[in-house]
Amino acid sequence: MAQQSDFHDNQQRAGDYLKRFATTVTGHYIGGSWVPTDGAASFDNLSPANNQSLGAVVAGTEADVDAACQAAEDAFGEWAAMPGQARKKLLNHFADLIEARADEIALVESSDCGQAIRYMKQAAIRGAANFRFFADKAPEARNGQSLMQPEHTNLTIRSPIGPVGVITPWNTPFMLATWKIAPALAAGCTIVHKPAELSPLSATLLAEISEEAGIPPGVWNMVHGFGETVGKRLSEHPAIKAVSLVGETSTGSHIMRQGADTLKRIHLELGGKNPIIVFDDADFDRALDAAVFMLYSLNGQRCTSSSRLLIQSGIRDKFLSALKERVANLKVGHPLDPASEVGPLVHKEHFEKVMGYMEAARDGGATIAVGGNRITSMGNGNYVEPTLFVDADNTMRVAREEIFGPVLTAISFDTEEQAIAIANDTEYGLAGYIWTGDTGRAMRMAHAVEAGMLWINSENNRNLPSPFGGFKMSGIGRDGGDYSFEFYMETKNVCIAHDTHSVPVIGR
Repeated sequence: MAQQSDFHDNQQRAGDYLKRFATTVTGHYIGGSWVPTDGAASFDNLSPANNQSLGAVVAGTEADVDAACQAAEDAFGEWAAMPGQARKKLLNHFADLIEARADEIALVESSDCGQAIRYMKQAAIRGAANFRFFADKAPEARNGQSLMQPEHTNLTIRSPIGPVGVITPWNTPFMLATWKIAPALAAGCTIVHKPAELSPLSATLLAEISEEAGIPPGVWNMVHGFGETVGKRLSEHPAIKAVSLVGETSTGSHIMRQGADTLKRIHLELGGKNPIIVFDDADFDRALDAAVFMLYSLNGQRCTSSSRLLIQSGIRDKFLSALKERVANLKVGHPLDPASEVGPLVHKEHFEKVMGYMEAARDGGATIAVGGNRITSMGNGNYVEPTLFVDADNTMRVAREEIFGPVLTAISFDTEEQAIAIANDTEYGLAGYIWTGDTGRAMRMAHAVEAGMLWINSENNRNLPSPFGGFKMSGIGRDGGDYSFEFYMETKNVCIAHDTHSVPVIGR
């Protein structure tokens, strides 16, 4: 009864927070002001829970992007020149305001993207932590190195690259936006943020917080709209010196092409088909917990989800038996229900894409051991049963393509060498998870598996100073700590002579 009461309370509070989005057209934030929406083209933002409209959102134009880029360019000089200590104070205040509005952020985000509220509350607090981490690093962002030679000293110094474009995805959009924007601002860059059109509301909350925090006009700009218009123009605009994208691999290819003429610096965090490799000697219960959590939490809609289970033959039957029971027991429900572990998928089109893999599994020869069906008992929402494919091999579509839903494909192997071969037989290389009690094997696997991030005997545990990014078609570049500053800043070398070396002489 307590959870039912909490569910009702969440619905009531979410309704209060969402009311303004339903009664007004959600618009852009450019140059420190909210742009009037009268007469502007707009699109309906649909709820994943019932496919009813949460309200209209302005569909940005090239002119809107141009205005935002100009505002970012105009504000850059003053923001870049601001002492790092002053930016630190502003960005820490920003984090305070995120925490103060964490309840609102979580409820709006859960309603907008369909993720279960249990995860969105953590995502809002994580967003504040991202701002605090990079706020504290702002005073040292310009720091470089001192490189000694016998007769010269080389100093490296860093400066912000300029206005940057930040294009964020529809899954956990609030947290991922803070992960990108916080280091850009700490480095001294101004930003133009293009949120995903499928879950745009938390970007509006972020822009509001930027205004409330006292971020100067033009430093933070946000334009809603579609990738083929807003994203394309942002990627092409000459004032934008770098573009950071979290999204699909195909979108990353478009961004690279669009930014080529202006030689933009590009950072891409893209798709994945990440393996979780469980050896016979793994801690069985912990590996089982991790396999379930890292795929089915967040509806399977996360780039680092472990969507391929590679299970050694010695424990295959026992592990799959336990896994089937756990997957069948997952609680699918309304995203605002505290009991829900899996919510609706973000959009009807994406839902249909995920459902298409059920037929692909059958056609390819895999067995649907659990799930595989639409859930119609909860109305017109985008609900799918948590699904487990077994009897699969790595040639099947369900083992090669990023499904991005609550769907796990299990593949068996016999030897360490086979596990490595299967893990690496993919165009992606974002993350991997290795479960073994053998320290030597863990180290060998760490060297052999082709992925930008590996977790040994752990689920995805983020360490903010550590590099985050992938190999192959999973992306270009790294986020995290100083790696973020390397992207958002230019490095200059200054060589100072000690006046002791011989200067070459010609023509004397």
